[in-house]
Amino acid sequence: MDVRRRPSKALRPAPKEPSSAPEPTGAKASDALPLPLYFTNALFFTLFFSVAYYLLLRWRDKIRNSVPLHVVTFSELAAILSLIASFIYLLGFFGIDFVQSFIARASNEAWDLVDEEEGEDHRHRLMACSPSIADHIIPAVSSAEDEEIVDLVVKGTIPSYALEEQLGDCKRAVRIRREALQRITRRSLQGLPLDGFDYGSILKQCCEMPVGYVQIPVGIAGPLLLDSFEYIVPMATTEGCIVASTNRGFKGIYASGGATSTILRDGMTRAPVVRFPSASRACHLKFFLDNPSNFQTLADEFNKSSNFARLQGVQCSIAGKNLYMRFSCTTGDAMGMNMVSKGVENVLAYLRNEYPDMDIISISGNFCSDKKPAAINWIEGRGKSAVCEAVIKEEVLKKVFRTSVATLVELNMLKNLAGSAVAGALGGFNAHASNIVSAIFIATGQDPAQNVESSHCITMMEAVNDGKDLHISVTMPSIEVGTIGGGTQLASQSACLDLLGVKGASKELPGANSRLLAKIVAGSVLAGELSLMAAIASGQLVQSHMKYNRSTKDVSKVGS
Repeated sequence: MDVRRRPSKALRPAPKEPSSAPEPTGAKASDALPLPLYFTNALFFTLFFSVAYYLLLRWRDKIRNSVPLHVVTFSELAAILSLIASFIYLLGFFGIDFVQSFIARASNEAWDLVDEEEGEDHRHRLMACSPSIADHIIPAVSSAEDEEIVDLVVKGTIPSYALEEQLGDCKRAVRIRREALQRITRRSLQGLPLDGFDYGSILKQCCEMPVGYVQIPVGIAGPLLLDSFEYIVPMATTEGCIVASTNRGFKGIYASGGATSTILRDGMTRAPVVRFPSASRACHLKFFLDNPSNFQTLADEFNKSSNFARLQGVQCSIAGKNLYMRFSCTTGDAMGMNMVSKGVENVLAYLRNEYPDMDIISISGNFCSDKKPAAINWIEGRGKSAVCEAVIKEEVLKKVFRTSVATLVELNMLKNLAGSAVAGALGGFNAHASNIVSAIFIATGQDPAQNVESSHCITMMEAVNDGKDLHISVTMPSIEVGTIGGGTQLASQSACLDLLGVKGASKELPGANSRLLAKIVAGSVLAGELSLMAAIASGQLVQSHMKYNRSTKDVSKVGS
């Protein structure tokens, strides 16, 4: 909502505090003085100009008679003191108008600068000015009625993004912003919930300029028997069959003795790009970073900004005179993007001293790679790299999934492996890993955009035990999860993490909770892959979606 328009002069805040009685148009501060003070003012006016005139005449005579100016008589000394006293008096009374007019001009010029030069960033700097000027740029609205504030937001006098700070009440700010938005757009937000959410918990952290929240139902699937422990898995989704299908997979895994999982790697990455005057200079830094004897120096610089970030390695790639450095580090129970970025900044500052001709182009050069499909994540991993496997018994396949080992093995080869290769898939050698990853991410407060690389998965199936049983596995090289920070501390998401037993940071072993969450994600994907592939093999896919994922409501009537 664009509410940063410049208000007209009539809408701008008055440059002085309102008095108890309104002043007439064009009134000055001195006009409201009691009548006796008018005579006092006249007296001091007369005194000021009289003694000034007297002193000028005396000094002219001294100059003519060659008398030093610093030699004064008693009458001249009295005249000087009278001049000073009258000047102070007049400045005290009539200087008020000058100060007020100066503030008013400063306010108007500030609005002009906001509109014509630097926009919102400059406005933030103006708000950091002295309180007296800031109060005239944005009025204090905490004591005003909501209706009046809504009007000010609509007119652009108060910026929508500043409501929380100005009001000191997050929910009230959301309510006012919401009403202003409806008036500006002439669209109703009636179906968007407002009550029942702690807006203070997202302030300066999760979402800016909120006007409500979106309801996403959370279903549960389980128990997932993973590494001899049972987990009930929360899944937030609006697609029918996802929870039911995953739950059926859990049932088959449980009946077959459970699944086992392993974390292969654990390291978040950030890859800045720097530029040198020549390719040879870029190669010189690459050789320096590749030298094992320099690693400890880099690690000391990287680790000094965090108690949990620990540098694991640096991978370099050259593109002409540009150098891409992919730093990888452990991040405890946090997902770790901010943590690794701080460490990278420390190393860049150190390298800048050693290589003064190095030009830092960006803290992220997309060699990381974050929230984008990339072969580097598929091959080298990012976040948690996990593998999960299970052996599904023949009788379970027939009873629970209504299919056979041979059918699933052939289907997986033709669909997930060969079919994805024909399509040129990057990390997409699976049936629907992203469905399960997204549902768990939203429920537990992960970054939904990181579903892109976190859903990289290859599903393998083969016959074991003389062809009677099915061995199924999922390998996921870049599961990016955390149990602290970001959206994980919101009440709903925190409750889902608590349900899994991974809420917050692990006190016994830092990083254990986030690694366990990654294992649970992999185990859930395993169940989802097994169930969907079985549904396709048995011809149940379309039938189940028609039953659970087809709305019979008249959407036009619901919307109205």
